[in-house]
Amino acid sequence: MNTATTPQPRPRYELRFRSLFDDGRAYAFPCDAAGHVDMDGLSERARHNYLYARTVIGREVAMPAVQPSATH
Repeated sequence: MNTATTPQPRPRYELRFRSLFDDGRAYAFPCDAAGHVDMDGLSERARHNYLYARTVIGREVAMPAVQPSATH
């Protein structure tokens, strides 16, 4: 019996919150094609940043957009 775990494929999409004030800055989080972020899969810092970005939509960041992951 093989007890080794199979590595999960890397997400192919990211949910990107673009800064309203600095074109080069954004928050990006791995997600599925529908934009759902697995919060349990995020580090504590990433989870904090994700919740922060959601809170400041329209004040500091634009509405998030799902796009192909920059790592693929």
